[in-house]
Amino acid sequence: MTNVLNTSHASRRGILRLIGAGTFTAATGGLGLIGSSPASAASPTTASTARGAAAVPLAGDPTFWQQVERQFVLDKNVLFMNVGTVGSPPRSVLQTLEDTNLRVAVAAESGYSSFDDVRALAASGLGCDVDEMAITHNTSDGMAKILAGLELAEGDEILTTNHEHSGGNSPMQQLRDRKGVVLRRVALPVGNAQRAEDYVELFRQAITSRTKVMLFSAPTYKTGTMLPIRMLVELAQEHGLVTVVDGAHVPGMMNYSMHELGVDFFAGSAAKWQCGPGGTGVLYVRNKVDARYNPNPLPAFWPTITSSYPDAGLPPRTTNATASYDMGRYLTSVGNGSIALQAGVKQVMTMWDTIGRQRIEDHVLGLSAHLKELIAERWGVERLYSPKDDPRLVCALTSFNPFANAADVTTQAKSVEFVSRMRSEHSIVIRNVDFPVIGASSSHWAVRVSTHLFHQHDDVERVVDAMWKLSRAMA
Repeated sequence: MTNVLNTSHASRRGILRLIGAGTFTAATGGLGLIGSSPASAASPTTASTARGAAAVPLAGDPTFWQQVERQFVLDKNVLFMNVGTVGSPPRSVLQTLEDTNLRVAVAAESGYSSFDDVRALAASGLGCDVDEMAITHNTSDGMAKILAGLELAEGDEILTTNHEHSGGNSPMQQLRDRKGVVLRRVALPVGNAQRAEDYVELFRQAITSRTKVMLFSAPTYKTGTMLPIRMLVELAQEHGLVTVVDGAHVPGMMNYSMHELGVDFFAGSAAKWQCGPGGTGVLYVRNKVDARYNPNPLPAFWPTITSSYPDAGLPPRTTNATASYDMGRYLTSVGNGSIALQAGVKQVMTMWDTIGRQRIEDHVLGLSAHLKELIAERWGVERLYSPKDDPRLVCALTSFNPFANAADVTTQAKSVEFVSRMRSEHSIVIRNVDFPVIGASSSHWAVRVSTHLFHQHDDVERVVDAMWKLSRAMA
């Protein structure tokens, strides 16, 4: 559900004057807390706006988002639209890293810690409890920890898709080779013709008596299809399956509550859309039973990568709403951690909560919707690999076929040239992605554009104009 605050024009102007005057603290990246707004009712997959929705201007206020853009140090001569690969930390995070690294070096501080304060802030922003939240190195690290800790035996099946990232594929393939776990893949259709129910039905048809785990990316990182997490989780619960979500692009983009999603495991990046320091991620592990969202027993799981496992072992996992122990602490405590990186994560989480995660989601999805409409107008809606019309399937990643000759999308060299010339001739950074398409004899090499909180409507129109011009030039 979209939660828009009815802030008056006068108060918005006052807030903007304060931002411009630099009176906000560096602790929130120049965007201070102005007071709380009432929390609106949240959708089943949307976290409450009570988690940091400050009374700042409306989501569509371009002046406010221009002020947000100024908090970043991105090259002003280059339009960077590849956040799906890597984000850019704001000024306040860069300053925090510098100050903390100096302090740690001067005092020779050790980082043997579970960083409970950082985990608590991340948990609040992502809609879960601190005992369920771990800070990791990245999404791939989180996925490896999940799959290494699950109890799976020879012949057990993991039901996944043909559009997974190597961060999930690699540990799954190790389980296949080490333990004889069977990997079964759902072939995902692409484009705007699907509805959320279509994807759920594909998974339903693929479940067998040996299926133990349902693992999928949401959104898929190559096509920008937000697979319907809650609907798939409910399907998995019906069959007693463990759910694992590669949600690399969710933190910082979408305002989701882990509890309301009902997932068992969720790995995400803190350095992509969340714009934290490189080498940081978040990992959610369901650690108690909440009948409202997931009444199933907790899956057997071991924090295999930890330096604080107790000599006496861990007690049995809880069967009710009270955690037996802090799972996130064990998963975060891995030797001497980086105090500076953890401080950077805390800094950027504070900034996002201050702006309001729902407000950010509204902004980045609004830009993505504008981008998809412009692509459909010029190239035709059939060129989109990303869904456009079912709001349950959209995110801020947009993939499409930009070539004047549609058949060129199967030629890798053309795709590489397109991305290269967008940078050299138009000073715009996007990326290409390849993926299987049902019925096609070879993979399609599409281009992918990311719209984020430091982008504006004119950035979207600029990238579309440039891509259209280049597609004609390369015809």
